[in-house]
Amino acid sequence: MIGCSSSTKGAQEQAGESSGKKTSFSISFRTGNISYAENHPDINEDKWVKKLEELTNTDLNIRLMQQKNFDKQMIQMFAINDIPDVVQASSSLTNPQLAGSVEAGVFLPLNELLQKYGQDLLKKIPKEAWEMETDEKGNIYAIPEWLSNPSRRATWIRADLLEKTGLPEPKTVDDFLNVMRAFKKMGVENPYMGREDFVFSDMFFGSYDTFANFFTKQGDQIVPKFMNIENMQKTIQTYKTMFDEGLINKEFVTINPAKFKNDILAGKAGIWNMNANLLIQWDQQLKEQVPTGKMKLIASPTGPDGKGGLRLVGTVPRAYLINKKAKDPAGIVKFFNWMVSDEAEKFFTFGIEGENYTVENGKINYRNPKNASEVDEETFRQILLWFVQDTTYNKGALSLTSEGRDLMKFYDTVLANEGRDGIQFEPQLQGYQKNPDITPTADKLPPVILTHVINMVYGKESISDYPKVVEEWLQKGGREVVKEATERYNKNDGVILSRHK
Repeated sequence: MIGCSSSTKGAQEQAGESSGKKTSFSISFRTGNISYAENHPDINEDKWVKKLEELTNTDLNIRLMQQKNFDKQMIQMFAINDIPDVVQASSSLTNPQLAGSVEAGVFLPLNELLQKYGQDLLKKIPKEAWEMETDEKGNIYAIPEWLSNPSRRATWIRADLLEKTGLPEPKTVDDFLNVMRAFKKMGVENPYMGREDFVFSDMFFGSYDTFANFFTKQGDQIVPKFMNIENMQKTIQTYKTMFDEGLINKEFVTINPAKFKNDILAGKAGIWNMNANLLIQWDQQLKEQVPTGKMKLIASPTGPDGKGGLRLVGTVPRAYLINKKAKDPAGIVKFFNWMVSDEAEKFFTFGIEGENYTVENGKINYRNPKNASEVDEETFRQILLWFVQDTTYNKGALSLTSEGRDLMKFYDTVLANEGRDGIQFEPQLQGYQKNPDITPTADKLPPVILTHVINMVYGKESISDYPKVVEEWLQKGGREVVKEATERYNKNDGVILSRHK
């Protein structure tokens, strides 16, 4: 087991069992595109939720938010002031999902509560993760989940289909396009699996180093990477080539997360992008529909500089804020403190003794899921319900099998050496907070840029006009963003430098 900082007895006491009083609170979190959660008739009656409540002496009122509408639901929640006791959000106190609620005083500073009831959290969670959830006055406002390896997204391929083509594993952009062409000739419906707004279908942005939410130095200025005109035009041209040749679905801009996943698991895709930690679960689910199917992770396509990789994500994928109106904030912090205990790790990783695993001579014998629905249920328990953990991968489960050990090796050898990021700012630039139309999110181009890029891929606008698109962005407030970014960079004011050179 991965080392944890509190004993089972201590964890139970901190979860409230020593006093006998149940901690009741409401909590909202996204479904993570996990079918078990999205299709559940009543998540509050779920057996894993009930077991979690039993272990922590709590009574949870869960509000699930559908993954595809999460940002909109968050903004609406704050607009109508229907805010639960605990709110899950993405990283950063100034991210648009929170709609300025931290600055407006909606949530509690947690410093004193963490000192009293969250010592294990303070010891276990890395300093860098806490910094992302701390304001300029030193107030901690959220309890973060964390990533020890920021390169969690990977390029996937159907290894069985690649073998049939007779082609070697692709390396460069051109190699990947050639494999896709071979897949198309074989009748693969989606040689490359696209998704709306290029989310999880953005590996060629990595090839050309044009991820929108990162900045770079251009002359004396600090500018967003989509202002690299030449590389953005190459990026767009690559997707247009795929569109023109039928290597990506003609309706990719309307493919939502659920269809994206379902088409892949139905064997309709050749290459796609997704978080690497899902490999074993998705491969097993594929085999239910395509018994000869085999998924594999490979290095992402390299661009002109010989580098590539998916977007390096932040240290904090998800974080939990406590409403200042919550009746028992101390009990809530105790609940989250339990999440980093040995008992919690054993429960979330392996489930219930006698049902999911047995113990012989101190060794855990885990009963692996037998079908797609059991895999989805395991994913719900190990990933979605385990609110605070190092979410890079589940070491306890992966260590038990050769496939799991191979996956950990891929993280440590391939993913650790690829991926793109750039200069970032925390707190977010004021210029971005003022105008959503010019603001990128973690996964998406700014709306004003995205609309034109999609039109260019579809052939409705000329790629040669991309400089005009950048000029439009500058006129709508981008100049102020560049000015602010440059000034803050020169003053070293909240600057986060690239992790990969």
